[in-house]
Amino acid sequence: MRRPTCSEIPGHPLHVIQRGRLRSACFFDDDDCIAYLDWLASYAARFACWVHAYALMGNHVHLLLTPSRPGSVAGLMGALGERYARHVLATHNHVGALWEDRYEAVPVHVGRYLLSCMRYIELNPVRASLVASPEQYRWSSFHANALGQQDPLLMPHGFYCALGRDAESRQAAYRALFRMQAPAAPSRRTKVRVPTANS
Repeated sequence: MRRPTCSEIPGHPLHVIQRGRLRSACFFDDDDCIAYLDWLASYAARFACWVHAYALMGNHVHLLLTPSRPGSVAGLMGALGERYARHVLATHNHVGALWEDRYEAVPVHVGRYLLSCMRYIELNPVRASLVASPEQYRWSSFHANALGQQDPLLMPHGFYCALGRDAESRQAAYRALFRMQAPAAPSRRTKVRVPTANS
């Protein structure tokens, strides 16, 4: 398998979007989501990436990642995509490529945009009309970031931690962001198209 190449700056977050091939489904049941998140945690540790936010949608994934060394995100996405694709093949007899040939990586400028990006990711199920509010959706980081549910996958970003002196005040301040106008999609002008293992 050819290793993906990605221009990454250690310590600088990336909003990563990976879509199913031809916008086809990549998650078929709850067990798929559980498996994906378990492997995400494992590969994030292996490739020294911090995960700050996520949302698993039916045919794509949103992740907010900070690499700690060059190539961390590329290594993570390559290994995770390949491992999860094998799972889907074995479990659902899926034929052909599961993922698009390239994932999108959008640099996130630390500041209020980082919180806006987290909110954008966690509001995806609402914008897709899957739920009326983000807490109703199981497969996102909203439950941890906004409600304090334990999620060992996540590493809070320093800018999120600055929202309050303790966990309760941070969560309350973060929830307040969701009462604001829904954010626009990340700028396409800063998108980086990154090859995956299948390209």
